[in-house]
Amino acid sequence: MFEQTFKNIDDILHKDAGCSSELDYIEQTSWILFLKYLDDLERDRATAAELTGKEYSPIIQKEFQWHTWAAPKITNGNGALKIDHNALTGDDLTDFVNNRLFPYLRKFKLSAVGADTIEYKIGEIFSELKNRLQSGYNLREVINLIDLLRFRTHKEKHEMSHLYEAKIKNMGNAGRNGGEYYTPRPLINTIVKVVAPKIGDKIYDGACGSAGFLCEAYNHLKDRKSLSTKDTEILQKHTFYGKEKKSLAYIIGIMNMIFHGIEAPNIIHTNTLAENLADIQEKDRYDVVLANPPFGGKERAEVQQNFPIKTGETASLFLQHFIKILKAGGRAGVVIKNTFLSNTDNASIALRKQLLESCNLHTVLDLPGGTFTGAGVKTVVLFFEKGKSTKKVWYYQLNLDRNLGKTNPLSEADLAGFVELQKTFADSDNSWSMDVQSLMASSQSTYDLSVKNPNKKDEVALRSPQEILEEMRALDEESTEILNSIAGLI
Repeated sequence: MFEQTFKNIDDILHKDAGCSSELDYIEQTSWILFLKYLDDLERDRATAAELTGKEYSPIIQKEFQWHTWAAPKITNGNGALKIDHNALTGDDLTDFVNNRLFPYLRKFKLSAVGADTIEYKIGEIFSELKNRLQSGYNLREVINLIDLLRFRTHKEKHEMSHLYEAKIKNMGNAGRNGGEYYTPRPLINTIVKVVAPKIGDKIYDGACGSAGFLCEAYNHLKDRKSLSTKDTEILQKHTFYGKEKKSLAYIIGIMNMIFHGIEAPNIIHTNTLAENLADIQEKDRYDVVLANPPFGGKERAEVQQNFPIKTGETASLFLQHFIKILKAGGRAGVVIKNTFLSNTDNASIALRKQLLESCNLHTVLDLPGGTFTGAGVKTVVLFFEKGKSTKKVWYYQLNLDRNLGKTNPLSEADLAGFVELQKTFADSDNSWSMDVQSLMASSQSTYDLSVKNPNKKDEVALRSPQEILEEMRALDEESTEILNSIAGLI
């Protein structure tokens, strides 16, 4: 039911003048879904309070509750409930939503007791977006469809989380800037398995986008064992932390975590790189970093002043941030462009030096082109532990017998060999270890960490331009001789 409902909603949004892309579709679906989710949450809380003889005080005032303005119910002829045909629609509905509902919900950001409450998230979400549907009749149709959805059982929430992930994936496949919100889930799952977070770890993503890393880390932890009440509380409130600069990604990240089961996600809407590294104290640090920071971006000079190694490359600034914000003994899995391993600019060399000297860079996973749909860049995953210098780096080069793309994406099966071999840092046709001292000697102190598989015997060496020119001349001469022979026969 959920899947067809989402398709029908997209069809409605497609014909509305205020929505022009997949990004608009998921933004508008998200705020309406959130209010329906909130109504179901309030009902569950009221029921729980009633069972214990307590009185429940609703978060939302009655006139702004879903079942008052969005889906007031009447009984049909068969005794079942249906939405009252007198419910707000058209201009009356858009006027109520734009001029009364949104301003009311925005005030929660100021009145909430703390940033880790559902009240604060309500205020933040509705401070960051607006209703884009221009037709109140289209909005009424969407509301009627979403009212059919339920978020009350574990099964319902689980199904919703999968479908919401599918919508995020569609944004990534849509190209343009949609891809920045989506990291392939098989890759995220693999990174989580290797980093292996545990109950009690504080897990952080400073460029969380749609919160894919945090959601999958949550799935990893909650499914590993039977959780105690204390474990559940730790996972809900004291485990997952994120920061996100862009408004839409922030909204999607919060919604994604809510649908996965985190009631009040600890995600902050902020520019992570605006934080001065010198201000990070021990209390600010985390046990685990999981991230795919944006690559290709350029930061202004004032942002670069927050970092000891000055560079405009966004991903390099994020990597400095992640190293600094890890606790001693903390573990990380970070996606970065593969050119980071060999760039010869001063900042890249200095950053590689810092990484190798302050952390144990134990694993480098080299990914094929096409791993990220819509992005042609080649990437690697750096796995490291803070507090020990690097003695040896284990490389794994993922070589597939097919080209990756939208219709042929990366799968967990593709990465199973890496996960197994990484446990013991075993050598294979696609994996090998390099001693850092020998790397330093061969790179002449540039700390070059390039992926060069010494086990690939069947690689064809690239010919020099001189060799290519000589072969072209030989072919030209051969062609001339053949043509002359043919001419002599005529």
